[in-house]
Order: sequence, then structure tokens, then C-alpha cells
Amino acid sequence: MAPQYARDQPAGFQNHIENVAIVGATGSVGKYLTKHLLLTRKHNVTAITRENSNSTMPEGVKVARIDYEKPETIVNALKGQQVLIITMKTGQKEANVKLTEAAAKANVGWIMPNEYSPDVVARPDMGNDSMLLSALAYSCDLILELGVSNFISLFCSYWYEFSVSSAPQAYGFDIKEKRMTFIDDGKTKINTSTWEQCGRAVAKLFSLPIYPEDEHDKSLTISHWKNDAVHIQSFFESDWTIEYQNAQQRYKQGQEWLEEGGAKYGAGYIQCMYSRVFYKDGSGDFSDKLDNDKLGLPEESIDEATKRAIRMVESDYNYFAR
Repeated sequence: MAPQYARDQPAGFQNHIENVAIVGATGSVGKYLTKHLLLTRKHNVTAITRENSNSTMPEGVKVARIDYEKPETIVNALKGQQVLIITMKTGQKEANVKLTEAAAKANVGWIMPNEYSPDVVARPDMGNDSMLLSALAYSCDLILELGVSNFISLFCSYWYEFSVSSAPQAYGFDIKEKRMTFIDDGKTKINTSTWEQCGRAVAKLFSLPIYPEDEHDKSLTISHWKNDAVHIQSFFESDWTIEYQNAQQRYKQGQEWLEEGGAKYGAGYIQCMYSRVFYKDGSGDFSDKLDNDKLGLPEESIDEATKRAIRMVESDYNYFAR
């Protein structure tokens, strides 16, 4: 077992994170993680991007271009990095595997895998039904199997802005049509987080010391969440009410759309993923595990977050077109 205290680390060890690599630095959540990491002025942030990418990076971000068909380019890009944060569209298993394997070869100490979700580990039934657990499981299992890096997942539940603006199959908002559907009686409470709050959490997490100095040091460190998950939220709300739809019926409808395929597949996937977290079994509520206070995260305004989501709809934001 690796030493758990800073005093026992090899000569030259620095008990803080300086170098952070992020995949998807300009993406929906990635740009907020990048923004808040830069704001700390404690981190050198490197964007890992494809060779042919033409994304414009924020000032202060280094760029390392890779070719997924040439794993050595990923290893070279990750050399010297202490943290790898992966933000990608779901379903890119091959790319995730290549990034994780390269991180092990480059001796990257910490990985935040490509899952920003409800607590699918505590509730694997919900995780399986929502089709989220398998993706997280293979990432974390591979990290542990390779035996070099540690993982820290970010359980933030569903992103608020995305869930309000993207599709009525998510939180039931259809802003363009001015229509709202609530699941069951509209009183099931779940956690939800904004992209800004995710950015704050990640920046505060990786600004902590890595290990306690010794057995007498009781301060909060990154190792507190070693091979575990940080739990955060922005809101714990359920105050809207217009129309209602039973959660199980909504889930079943989503399954039918999945089976039908074609144009309905995407809507079915979202509806299943979201409907399952609203079951009245408490699977969407991890309030007893929240790390907001530990990380000093602020309370947010649901009105301001909703305004951002409305502006996204008005500007024809489309996550699935990215």
C-alpha cells in the first residue's frame, strides 16, 4: 500500500497539485472546470485535444494535441501531469480506455473519470436502469486494475442548465412550447448541480493538499476521496407544477422509444435516464453525503440558473449537435 502521509512520500514529493490535464476543455462542463481551475492561479492547465481540433482555448491554457490511433501521442501529452480530468460525450468507451491506459503509462496520479451523474454506486439498481453505472464501472475498474492512478468521481447528479434547456424528456421543461411536465406528483426531490458549481468543486478539490502531513494532521486533503466520489449539489428543488406523468410509465415509454430506434432513440435514452432518478425509492437523493460544506461551495440561486438555461434555449443551444 502506498504511503498515506506526505512525510512518507519519496524525496522531492510536493504535496499539492500543479499540473492538470483536461479532455474537453471547451465542452459543456469542461469549460467551467477549466475556468475555475485557472481562477485559482495554482494550476497549470493543459487541454488534451485531437490533432485536427480547431477549438479556441482560454488564455493561459496549454494545448497538447493527440491522435487516438497513436497511443504514444496520448502518453507523451500526459507526461508530467498529476491529474487527468475526462469530459466527453457518453458512449466513447474506446477513447476513455485509451486515455486511462495512457495515464497509467505516464504515471498520472489522479483521474476524474467521464461520469458526472447521480450516485449510481450507492444505488446500482438506479444506475443500471439509467444506463449510467456500466460506464462508470468500467472506467473505475480499469483504473484500479492498472494500479497506477487513483480515481475521484464527481457525483453532481444531472446538470441543471442542460436538464432544463435540452429536451422535455429530461426535467420536463419545453421552454419553446411553454409546456411543463412533472413526474408523478411533482414532489420527489433529487439533487441537481449547475456547471458553475461543478467547476468550483473541482477547483477547490484539486487546490487541497494531496495527503495529510502525518497522523496528527486532520485537515481535509484530496486523499479523503481516494477511489471514491465527491458529492455536490446546487439545488434540492421540486416546486414546479403544471402537468404530471407517472415515473414508471415515463420510463416504459422511453424504453419503447429506444426499441423503436431511429429518430426516437435519443429522446428515449434521455427519458429513461431521467425518469429512473425520480422513482420514489430515494435513489435520486444523496443529500446525506454532500461535500458542499467541506469544499466551501456557495449556495446558488435557482432563478439565476434557470435564466441561464432559458438564454441557452433562446440561442438555439443543442448539446447533441456538439
